[in-house]
Amino acid sequence: MSRLGPIEVVDSHTEGEPTRVVIGGWPEPDGRTMLERRESMRREQDDLRRAVVLEPRGHDAIVGALLTTPVRPEAVAGIVFFNDVSYLGMCGHGLIGVVRTLEFLGRVEPGHLEFDTTVGPVSAELLTDGRVTIRNVPTFLHRRDVSLEVPGIGSVTGDVAWGGNWFFLTELPGQPLELSRRAELLRVTMLIRDALQGQGITGSAGERIDHVELFGPPTVAGAQSRNFVLCPGGAYDRSPCGTGTSAKMATLYAKGQLTVGERWTQESIVGSTFTGWLEQDGDQLIPNIEGRAFVTSRATLMFESTDPFRHGLG
Repeated sequence: MSRLGPIEVVDSHTEGEPTRVVIGGWPEPDGRTMLERRESMRREQDDLRRAVVLEPRGHDAIVGALLTTPVRPEAVAGIVFFNDVSYLGMCGHGLIGVVRTLEFLGRVEPGHLEFDTTVGPVSAELLTDGRVTIRNVPTFLHRRDVSLEVPGIGSVTGDVAWGGNWFFLTELPGQPLELSRRAELLRVTMLIRDALQGQGITGSAGERIDHVELFGPPTVAGAQSRNFVLCPGGAYDRSPCGTGTSAKMATLYAKGQLTVGERWTQESIVGSTFTGWLEQDGDQLIPNIEGRAFVTSRATLMFESTDPFRHGLG
């Protein structure tokens, strides 16, 4: 177990979804690659993950981002994303939050920025008005029109797609996507996630599908869809979800409903939006996502030795 000392963080939100960027006090994890560093964190520093994002210093909606030395010489930094239950591959809203945090700290200026993540290289463009466009890892539809039986709901049909994390994407006409119904939407999406696991429906290499994304009609002008996204724990995404929007665009493309370069605007459950589009790179689809983040605080997290909850609750 790591020794807990003061940890420096900058908090932001991207279209409503919080990101906590660790900028000091966390020892660099071992490993030459970002995947090796993530596994080092999992083995040797998981108490730091818990302490940084769990209550009483955090809450279940916070996504953490540890900045490391980059792997590639052209990269600004390496990033390992984590949340209240584990570690993430990529995080679209989190990358936008990292870029705005680095701008706030005076470490980057508007322009092109490269980053290393556990699922591969990504990049971002910081615009002069504060908006950020990220270029995500390749996205693809893995399985189309997958049917499963969900206890208490019945038959549900959806798609399995990769957008930097694994998603099951579906529409449930009897479940209006309204923020006031978030408790019921959480219950339903957790039942779907449990059914996916129970019926052996996985990602392309047997990975657990840990995100469930519901879609419905938009409520804001200019958007094509509204979503509700269950995150890997028991929280929902306040933003439209960058990796989820990437996965959605891959499914639309595979079904002939979206063309390369066509803009797609996704509304979140709280009414914020991301605008995305696909690029073609050989036989790969590269998603681009544009959104806004806002710095909300800079803090030093303290861990008194006598505090029984210094390692987090839960």
